Amino acid sequence: MFHSNPEENEALKNRSGADQTSDENKRRIEQLENLVEVHTRTERHLEQHADIASEEQIRRAKELQEIREKEIEKLEDIIAYGENANNDELENLKKNYEYTEGYLRHNADHMDPETLKNTKEKQEHRREQIDFLE
Repeated sequence: MFHSNPEENEALKNRSGADQTSDENKRRIEQLENLVEVHTRTERHLEQHADIASEEQIRRAKELQEIREKEIEKLEDIIAYGENANNDELENLKKNYEYTEGYLRHNADHMDPETLKNTKEKQEHRREQIDFLE
């Protein structure tokens, strides 16, 4: 496939990279479409069945919706700005996670139960986001 002309070789390499990026973006767009569809169905389900769902089911559905919204945002950013657009977000999540873990280790005994519960849930969400971004 390579030619004796270095300029032609470079053009083939560049086209291959562009084709690869194009294929990756097609997959990302499909993934984005799927996420948006699932998000929309869940929203409708929450609206239509909130009266018969348990508080735990509603809470979990809302947590999943938040995760989906972040995933949608991430995919949009990658498609629009490239693969490395979220490195700062990952670093910030890691720093916040570590800081909060230290805070919990030293202060959990002095926190009111509701704040402790909410903080632990937030840490769980951060962990999921870190795993997703890595």
